[in-house]
Amino acid sequence: MSNRIFYTKPSITQLETDYAADAAANGWGARCYDYLNRFESDFKTYLGSGFAIATSSCTGAMHMGLAALGVGVGDEVILADTNWVATVSPIVHLGATPVFVDVLADSWCIDPEEVERHITPKTKAIIATHLYGNLCDMDALLEIGRRTGIPVIEDAAEAVGSVWHGWRAGSMGTFGTFSFHGTKTLTTGEGGMFVTSDAALYEKVLTLSNHGRARGQTKQFWPDAIGFKYKMSNIQAAIGCAQLERIDDLINRKREILAAYMIRLSALPGITMNPEYTGTVNGAWMPTAVFHPSTGITREMLQQAFDAANTDARVFFYPLSSLSMFEDRPENVNAWSIPERAINLPSYHDMSEADIDRVAATLTNLISTRIYHNSTALQQSA
Repeated sequence: MSNRIFYTKPSITQLETDYAADAAANGWGARCYDYLNRFESDFKTYLGSGFAIATSSCTGAMHMGLAALGVGVGDEVILADTNWVATVSPIVHLGATPVFVDVLADSWCIDPEEVERHITPKTKAIIATHLYGNLCDMDALLEIGRRTGIPVIEDAAEAVGSVWHGWRAGSMGTFGTFSFHGTKTLTTGEGGMFVTSDAALYEKVLTLSNHGRARGQTKQFWPDAIGFKYKMSNIQAAIGCAQLERIDDLINRKREILAAYMIRLSALPGITMNPEYTGTVNGAWMPTAVFHPSTGITREMLQQAFDAANTDARVFFYPLSSLSMFEDRPENVNAWSIPERAINLPSYHDMSEADIDRVAATLTNLISTRIYHNSTALQQSA
């Protein structure tokens, strides 16, 4: 049997290994934050943001950012129903109510019209999740934010390298969050980043991130508030520094793989993939194939086909409103329909052309089999 194709794995070179070894050997005492400070500085420069705080996860960055905005009991936070649970968990932990709205059929990102329709006097924030590298309509969302005074937050966990009309994903909202999990284009194993250009908000989150100890506090071990401990380690940051030096190569390879899939699958009926509209750049974190309902192809068929081909593939995120811990079941048609006929495709940095061919062939064979099955059924019923 052919070797298994994994859906993702990081690209780690000698540079990452050298930096991590240096941090492990020398990053202590007075140098304990050297790589951490460097990673934050380099990342905010890359992003074009005013401030950055490296965190242990994107979830932690979101938790602190929402807390700093005062999100709490009695508040509502609007977000896309199509999301990983990490985006909604901080809302629930803070005692606020998540409001799940539908996504657009083409980008799979939050629908601005649905956002507007669900705003109430209790709405405290709007979270725009850039899904799989696809971009939310930030012009529309930021305009809603300007008119209503409601902060728009960018969940850019999956969108390193994506650009909206000259602005990097994560740099446009009141604050942005990133993930550097081992599956991401830029990885530190685990980890994340909080970014903002709001100096006052940055100071609040900086205090929260260090057990509530304010930067100007002169008393040693004196917290000024109850805070969090979501700090990234210096060794993780060392890996991040190396990854950031290679960021253009990492993103370009992701985009090459998405383009390769599109070329191979372009002749197949009923498939759409990650869009890239005029004036934008899709960072292509996770190439995704969505099948038109008329094809009759389901998530389960796709999983079975890839398993038979000895290939990993991820299911599209289930709607958050389908999870047992939430009682509301809104009629979010796209958020509920798309996952039933979609699949995330493998896209790691060192995939070979033969690997890409194998993945594409799995989809081609499935569609061919389905078309044959449908035509045979039609002939038998005639």
